[in-house]
Amino acid sequence: MTPTFSDPAERNALMRLFYRDWRPTRLGRWVNRLQGFLAGAGLPPSFQVVLEVRGRSSGHTRSTPVVVANVQGTRYLVSMLGAASDWVKNVEAAAGEAVIRHGRRQRVRLVPVPAEQRGPVLREYVRIAPSGRQHFPLAVDAPLPAFEAIAAHYPVFRIDPA
Repeated sequence: MTPTFSDPAERNALMRLFYRDWRPTRLGRWVNRLQGFLAGAGLPPSFQVVLEVRGRSSGHTRSTPVVVANVQGTRYLVSMLGAASDWVKNVEAAAGEAVIRHGRRQRVRLVPVPAEQRGPVLREYVRIAPSGRQHFPLAVDAPLPAFEAIAAHYPVFRIDPA
């Protein structure tokens, strides 16, 4: 489900070069590939990783740079572009089977988190993900109830060992 409101990142002229209508532009895809290469190689910061998941249509491995939010010792992935994001659809089609890469490969199972439990994870994600936070209609210091109010629009997956 793509949020019914417009992407907050599009309010910023610079961010419009990278994202339009909740999708990366050609330039955005190029920058994502570069970020994916750097994160996959294990370069800092450690919360930036590459998610590898089997493509739902092609069957080929698809790689996407993502940010890992850590809340009370549990790791999570957040879709800054909502449920219509390709990686979210691929994870759902692959029944959560994926690989996280940051220097080394780790097989994982991604478990969907119910909307009513996403608030604290979204708040942490917005705190640590500088470019990702541009896609949220809230400030970094917004109260937890504000994150809970938008939680249904942003899928969250808990990272479990495979």
